[in-house]
Amino acid sequence: MMRSLYSGVAGLKAHQTGMDVVGNNIANVNTTGFKSFRATYQDTLYQTSSGAAAPQDNKGGVNPIQVGLGVGNASIDKMFKDGSVQATSSNTDLCLSGDGLFIVKDGSGEYYTRNGAFKFDGKGNYVNSAGQYVQGWMGVDGEVNTNSKPGLICIPSGKPMEAAATSMGAYTKNLNAASPLISTIDGSAATPATATPTAPLTLTLNDGTVLTVTSGTYTKGHSVPITTTLNVHDELGNEYAVPVMVEKTDGSSNTWSMYLVDSNGTANKFTIKNEDGTDRAVAEMTAITIEFNTDGSFKSGSGSMKLTPKSDGKAGVATVAIDVSGLTQYAGSNTINGDCDGNAAGTLVEVNIDSSGTITGTYSNGINQKEAVVAVAQFNNAGGLTAKGASLFQKSNNSGEPNVKTASDLGCTITASALEMSNVDLANEFSTMIVTQRGYQSNSKVITVSDEMLETLIQMKR
Repeated sequence: MMRSLYSGVAGLKAHQTGMDVVGNNIANVNTTGFKSFRATYQDTLYQTSSGAAAPQDNKGGVNPIQVGLGVGNASIDKMFKDGSVQATSSNTDLCLSGDGLFIVKDGSGEYYTRNGAFKFDGKGNYVNSAGQYVQGWMGVDGEVNTNSKPGLICIPSGKPMEAAATSMGAYTKNLNAASPLISTIDGSAATPATATPTAPLTLTLNDGTVLTVTSGTYTKGHSVPITTTLNVHDELGNEYAVPVMVEKTDGSSNTWSMYLVDSNGTANKFTIKNEDGTDRAVAEMTAITIEFNTDGSFKSGSGSMKLTPKSDGKAGVATVAIDVSGLTQYAGSNTINGDCDGNAAGTLVEVNIDSSGTITGTYSNGINQKEAVVAVAQFNNAGGLTAKGASLFQKSNNSGEPNVKTASDLGCTITASALEMSNVDLANEFSTMIVTQRGYQSNSKVITVSDEMLETLIQMKR
């Protein structure tokens, strides 16, 4: 009877702990990023009255006779399944889905959390509600190295972007292999011939098309020139729109020419004018011959452009390498497009965060630049982390070491302007509460009945 008393007490203690777990879960039903806990039970010691006996030739085996001495808590497990995504109005809030945790740090150590309620403080540091620094990798000139150790993320409001001179102009997309060629140029015996509003030219193409043009320079046996534009910046950030012409030069080969031509027909240069008609800058470029293979892929071609601003020495000459290796020649449409590096000066207007945790800054000069990437940690045994309160965890001896990578590297997804809700399942918690309550009541009955049996025993002596 004494054993049953202590078994009942052990049951009360174990189920009380179970109720504590349920109560904590329900209390945190609205806690951002909270991970619910689960209490499990196990039987404890046994008192053996008689051991097992093996079967004999003339007698069967006998099982052991044991009396259990109660129950205890086997474990309290953290349930790291994802919570629901809750949209917010703050674009710095992050919801992490998958097997990972954000990393935050302060003077007392490094912590891990699923609570992505982050913001920028007065110095531009990316922090949580407690002011702990969110860890990640900062970018340099739009490039982020995620192979190094992460540190704090600092993106001050109004961050400036310096002006940068253009050093590269790159062409991509397609030139039409079936572009018709000019058969005749009426009104001009010379070739190439330049059209003007007062002296237009009539072009007849080898596919029968007839065009009347009032500007541009044209050559018999070549295609009608395609006008592309390279927006070149000088070192002060001033932008110059340079029209670059492209035309097919031989119908029997896969050769094109890329060149500059001034409004008066002067080859290999173009003068950019101010609104008052004065010279603003002069672009110079030797014509580039572009060759394609018979399968339409790029074969050869390269060149450079020199831009000389007319700014009284305030800006130097810009030399721009021209990369045409991204072009193809297939039948279809002319979709050629040129793009340059370089930019005007600007200031940071806003930031946005994508599903990989990359923070992109939008500047007043129209440039979007990678500013930082948020780091994510993954553990072999996330359930082994030590809960520290305030939605924080620390690594333990059984959690394993953190594997720190980007969200996409670890198969996780980040949703900006959202937070992860608590993963507490109220229906499950209430069901567990009922079962725990019944277990507690039943163990209290064991104590009551054992006490009554002891009282009956004592009364036998009277």
